[in-house]
Amino acid sequence: MTQSKGQKKRQWNVRKQSQNPHGKIKSLEEIADEITPNDANNPSK
Repeated sequence: MTQSKGQKKRQWNVRKQSQNPHGKIKSLEEIADEITPNDANNPSK
């Protein structure tokens, strides 16, 4: 049997909203800041 249009749309929206379960992806600069502390040896800041 086929699904109703509204049911398909709800399922699609649930899939789209749950694609990023681990939060925002960090940039390389943010990862580097975690690894190396921000001090006088870090010229990027």
